[in-house]
Amino acid sequence: MIDGRRHDSTAAGTMAPFAQASISPTDGHRNWSIDPASLGDRSFRIDYGIRYAYVTGAMYKGIASKELVVAMAQRGLMGYLGTGGLDLREVSSAIDYIKTKIRDGQSYGMNLLADATRPTLEEQTVDLYLEKNIRYVEAAAYLQPTRALVRYRVRGARRSPQGKISVPNRIMAKVSRPEVAEQFMRPAPIRIVESLLQAGQITTEEADIARYVSVAQDVCVEADSGGHTDRGVAYVLMPAMLSLRKEVMSQNRYLEPIRIGAAGGIGTPEAAAAALILGADFIVTGSINQCTVEANTSDRVKDMLQTMNVQDTDYAPAGDMFEVGAKVQVLRKGLLFPARANKLYELYMRHNSWGEIDQKIRAQIEQKYFRRSFGEVWAETQEHCRKTAPSLLDDIDKNLKRKMAMVFKWYFVHSTRLALNGDEEQAVDYQVQCGPALGAFNQWVRGSDIENWRQRYVADIAERIMNGAAQLLGDRLAAIARNTA
Repeated sequence: MIDGRRHDSTAAGTMAPFAQASISPTDGHRNWSIDPASLGDRSFRIDYGIRYAYVTGAMYKGIASKELVVAMAQRGLMGYLGTGGLDLREVSSAIDYIKTKIRDGQSYGMNLLADATRPTLEEQTVDLYLEKNIRYVEAAAYLQPTRALVRYRVRGARRSPQGKISVPNRIMAKVSRPEVAEQFMRPAPIRIVESLLQAGQITTEEADIARYVSVAQDVCVEADSGGHTDRGVAYVLMPAMLSLRKEVMSQNRYLEPIRIGAAGGIGTPEAAAAALILGADFIVTGSINQCTVEANTSDRVKDMLQTMNVQDTDYAPAGDMFEVGAKVQVLRKGLLFPARANKLYELYMRHNSWGEIDQKIRAQIEQKYFRRSFGEVWAETQEHCRKTAPSLLDDIDKNLKRKMAMVFKWYFVHSTRLALNGDEEQAVDYQVQCGPALGAFNQWVRGSDIENWRQRYVADIAERIMNGAAQLLGDRLAAIARNTA
């Protein structure tokens, strides 16, 4: 609920973690006690109804599972369901499951992935979220706000007779570039709002309120992370985003503050403390949650992840953005997927068709990468396209380079499926998206009761990291106090 008071943008950001923390100096400055439940932005915790300014991010194909989301909610925390790659029936079923397992007041959210090739799916997903009364959405991989996102954001927005504005639906936008972040910090584009109004998809009141609120009140700055990544550096990105926030807040004078969160590389108390020192209002974890009991991936993958170190990742082409050369960060240790995926992209860039590739290399790809012929892969790809995008088939069949790309992209889907299923015969081809944060986490818990992933529970990890960050910050403050005494 917005009370009509203008937010002072100069008060937000730089000292948020400590200005609102409960800090108690004791014993002649030798010890400082910080309440972990006070770290980060107080309004974030209140708005989301959670104990800590800490949430778990979505991981595609339901790796961030309904069980993971429930586990977080039941401990007074929050997680986002990984809906990418799931069909609407699976998402709907997961929402129903979550609702049966949690009590009123316990929070959970859903992921919404940008997919320019299937805008209808995005609209249908938003329809489902509105129907199911989903109040928290993590918007990922967006380059700009879309009609569906804006419709979700302003649906149900109301102004009371006293002038108070209520906007029930909250979007947390995950971004890695300032130019993208700015679009989510500003109000929805007028052209989109007017289009929705003319189509009868929002009311006049909702359209009016859209001018006074940002598309996303919460903007999560994603540094180098598992999965899709721009390889950003948190120490560079956070200050730039905080400056941008100050500028946008000054220009728009929002009734609610824009909050800046941090993600990517957070797997230890030290990393969480560093994010808070930089000015993060909240933190989001990802890779470390993939190696927990609740994560919906195979035991074989978790066994691999449990032993990785910080240097055991690599970059590979992103299967869903193969043609443009976008990258994902994946596990490298014990796997051939990164090298094979990069080889496929190299061949795609050098050749205009499958037939141009040297015969020996083609045989190697069919026998070792695919374990089936090019024709068999194309037949499977055609069948999938007939179900999801039949209009594309004629164009693909006439464009030999695009046909080659579609067959190569099959390998990325296949490698993900192998990992999720724990396939024993093709384990070297697993595509496991993760970042080095998990390697740091593994080193932190070595020799402890949670060294084995079978003892790792997602909510327990959240509490350990936040308690550890509070202890670490207290120790640092005590050291500063001693040095300045």
